[in-house]
Amino acid sequence: MSKTKQTLGEFIIENQSSFKYTSGELSRLLNSIRLAAKVVNHEVNKAGLVDIIGAAGDTNIQGEDQQKLDVYANNKFIQTMTKRNIVCGIASEEEDDFITINSQDENHQNKYVVLIDPLDGSSNIDVNVSVGTIFSIYRRVTPIGTPVTIDDFLQKGNQQVAAGYVVYGTSTMLVYTTGYGVNGFTLNPAIGSYYLSHPDMKFPEDGYIYSVNEGNYLDFPLGIKKYIKYCQEEDGKRPYTSRYIGSLVSDFHRNMIKGGIYMYPKGSKNPKGKLRLLYECNPMAFIAEQANGKASDGYTRIMDIEPKSLHERVPFICGSKNMVEKAEEFMTKFGD
Repeated sequence: MSKTKQTLGEFIIENQSSFKYTSGELSRLLNSIRLAAKVVNHEVNKAGLVDIIGAAGDTNIQGEDQQKLDVYANNKFIQTMTKRNIVCGIASEEEDDFITINSQDENHQNKYVVLIDPLDGSSNIDVNVSVGTIFSIYRRVTPIGTPVTIDDFLQKGNQQVAAGYVVYGTSTMLVYTTGYGVNGFTLNPAIGSYYLSHPDMKFPEDGYIYSVNEGNYLDFPLGIKKYIKYCQEEDGKRPYTSRYIGSLVSDFHRNMIKGGIYMYPKGSKNPKGKLRLLYECNPMAFIAEQANGKASDGYTRIMDIEPKSLHERVPFICGSKNMVEKAEEFMTKFGD
């Protein structure tokens, strides 16, 4: 990698003044996520070894089996952010409730809360398919000097100050936004630094990939079924190519680079959808919109949805703007 490439640390410092709040806390928070991601990346790359893969023997709040790496990643991100005295609260997909964190002076002076999916797509670990971490950062709404409450976490996505993901793949990348575009940084494992490799990332307005678990086709809303058939028709630039990894971070990342749409609609098995509004949909929607894309539940902008609970699920359609708008047309016309 070229020596002239800018590191993630340098990029954060250089762009700190563009943050809405310039106290330096948000920069330190992003740096702590960068550090934790490097530690988790090291473990993910050893996932084929004994005692790393497989289930931990517990289930999370969603009723899903927790993988050993789920637990490890969850602990590492929480420990790193807690020890650095930056956040006043953390909510994790792996935890039943949010975690209150006091500041070092014990006066609850920290200003940011983080919502995190520590290891998205972890069911793919055992077969060596890319997994990721998704994070979302908000400025607290309760008074500084008091413990955080649920209100600090149940904010609409349009209140996010930063969001991003890490994809642990053939190369490890950290992609994030603070509301001024999207930039991607690739880890050089030889020296442990992330370098700016994908500046100003953008979704193409049109794409040729649709990503959906077609095994659930019979369970989909009629609007989604009709849209899938539209994707498969021979007509000019169609049929589109079907690509589905089953790891949200990986599917989203590919579609942002190549152009495409990702869909996880509701169905009788998941009547409210499967993906979590706070840990997956809102941060990915923020990134998508900052990258010239769009994110919707089929009718409503994802980031305008009022959250009602920490682990709320919603239908999710996200990707190239014209493709998402076409899917919304089918949902409006044919509905559920």
